[in-house]
Amino acid sequence: MIIEQLVVWQTVAGIAVLLVLLLLGWIFITAAKRRGQRDELEHLRHHQAVSNLKEQQQSAQLVGQDREIASLRDKLDLSDNRVRQLQQQLAVIETRRSEESRRYREQMELVQREEERLTQSFQNLANKIFEEKRQAFKQDNKDSLEALLSPLRSQMQDFRQRVEDVYEKDTDDRRMLRLELGSLKDLNLKMSQEAQALTRALKGDNKIQGNWGEMVLEKILQESGLRKGHEYDVQVVLKDEAGKRQIPDVIVHLPENKDIIIDSKVSLLDYERTCNAETDELRVKHLRAHVDSVKRHIQLLSAKNYERLEGVRSLDFVLLFIPVEAAFMLAVETDSGIFTSAFEKNIILVSPTTLLATLRTVQSIWRYENQNTNAERIAQDAGRLYDQFVMVLESVNEIGRHLNKASESYEQTVKRLESGRGNLLGRVEKLKAMGATAKKNLPENFAREADDAQELLDSSVVSADRFQK
Repeated sequence: MIIEQLVVWQTVAGIAVLLVLLLLGWIFITAAKRRGQRDELEHLRHHQAVSNLKEQQQSAQLVGQDREIASLRDKLDLSDNRVRQLQQQLAVIETRRSEESRRYREQMELVQREEERLTQSFQNLANKIFEEKRQAFKQDNKDSLEALLSPLRSQMQDFRQRVEDVYEKDTDDRRMLRLELGSLKDLNLKMSQEAQALTRALKGDNKIQGNWGEMVLEKILQESGLRKGHEYDVQVVLKDEAGKRQIPDVIVHLPENKDIIIDSKVSLLDYERTCNAETDELRVKHLRAHVDSVKRHIQLLSAKNYERLEGVRSLDFVLLFIPVEAAFMLAVETDSGIFTSAFEKNIILVSPTTLLATLRTVQSIWRYENQNTNAERIAQDAGRLYDQFVMVLESVNEIGRHLNKASESYEQTVKRLESGRGNLLGRVEKLKAMGATAKKNLPENFAREADDAQELLDSSVVSADRFQK
């Protein structure tokens, strides 16, 4: 019985312990769940705070981006406005340039029209002045005005002739340029043929080759229209920095005291051998020798430093002239870098064709330079012509004042003769009526005035008699 009670108590105690353990487990589990929920809630709150912070940052970034976009739009608007302003300025500049070109084209026509208008104005003014004045002054005033206008007319004729000469010369130069450019091909062909014919005769003598090259160069200079001793000089003796004498073949002068030095170099022997080679191997060999000969000429000319000679304001390069067009083209076709190599040494290779085109350009530059000089001279003559015209107008005004003064004096004298009681005209006519001997009569207009004056005088006498009575 006691054992059963012990067993019961043990069972009850075990159950109680189990319940206590279950209760404690439930409490721990509940506490753990609550802690987990609090941690999760805290995590959610932290996540929400982070999300809110990110949203705020994104909002701030959006605001900054909006501001930046607004700033960029403002800058774009400013750029568009600037572009429009520049376009407007460009349009204004283009308009001004067109207007200046139009004015330049119309300048000479305007001068001619002004000359005709001024001449006609002078004639009309002179006719009007002389027709309105008395016949007694007409011839003298006409002679005086003619003496004033003769120098001006002479200057205007000279001015017109000078303008016509300038345009006629420019037209002739353009026509000759077209004709000469048209014959340039024939000239080059002829020169090439002459070079081929001379190759065989010159191939063994370097001195003769050099003289022939200088002769070809001189011929091209003559064909270019440049004048020897003016726009170019030949065989000028100069000194380099070391005092050594140097004699360039040709010095071509440019405006503003600039010069171009041309030196002729002939390479005929290897070129002739290349043309007459019977095999490809020989042709390649002589062709290489021909190119090497041209390169030696480049090297020797570069070593002379012609651009540094005293007394010459040369450009930074020297023209190396190869008088045989075919030899020039063959060297260039064989070695395409020969131009660049020469240019690096301040040497420019030219053939008869390219040299003639270059010299034509120089001749055109000189022609336009002379035209600009003539334009300045014309402007100066126009200024003097204007001053002379002002002086003539002042003289015409002075003549008008003198004529007006003479007319006023005449009218005043006539008024004194025929106006008022007891005027001189009436009294003189009365003397004739009283029997004075006279061979001439008063002019008709003065006679009428005298009759009126006499009637006035008679009426005055009658009135006086009546008053006395």
